[in-house]
Amino acid sequence: MKKMNLDAFAEQLASNAPVPGGGGASALAGAVGIALGNMVGSLTTGKKKYADVEAEIIALNEKAAVLRGQLLDLMEKDAEVFEPLSKAYSIPKDDPSRDEVMAVVLKQASEVPLEIMRKCCEAIDLIGVYAQKGSVLAVSDAGCGAAICRAALESAALNVYINTKSMQDRALAEHLNAEVRVMLDEYCAKAEMIYNAVKERLV
Repeated sequence: MKKMNLDAFAEQLASNAPVPGGGGASALAGAVGIALGNMVGSLTTGKKKYADVEAEIIALNEKAAVLRGQLLDLMEKDAEVFEPLSKAYSIPKDDPSRDEVMAVVLKQASEVPLEIMRKCCEAIDLIGVYAQKGSVLAVSDAGCGAAICRAALESAALNVYINTKSMQDRALAEHLNAEVRVMLDEYCAKAEMIYNAVKERLV
């Protein structure tokens, strides 16, 4: 999928085109979420009040910038792996090559949203530090970032599940599903905790 502006992305997302879809949207949301965390960091550095955490925040900003880029790359990667899957579904069921082709493309189409989830988990970890140590004037943005990354995490999970559901290799499917469940259990709770902590400081 070629790079496009947000208007074009949203228009194509709303169309009947096979890509972009939920996986790409999840990756974009994750990138937006960690960008909000990074904004908190950018508003923290250079302030005398936060001089004691400046080195830590600068290091955090560098990690956040890398994560943002990785998530944006995963937007494109998700489209790349979904197109072969959409074509594979049209292979006649009596074609002897169908099962082998489907096994390959289903695994590829599951691995990308799984990686999106991993990156969202990393983002939530970073946002937790931004919320705790970043500028109090921007703490709401850390809470927003946590909420958005949680949504991205849960959305990407559905994109794993829809592919593992169709796998004939049930052992592989369960292995992938198990990793999804672990991330959801740990990081949805963590994102909610960050969000609630931020809200309590504001209300």
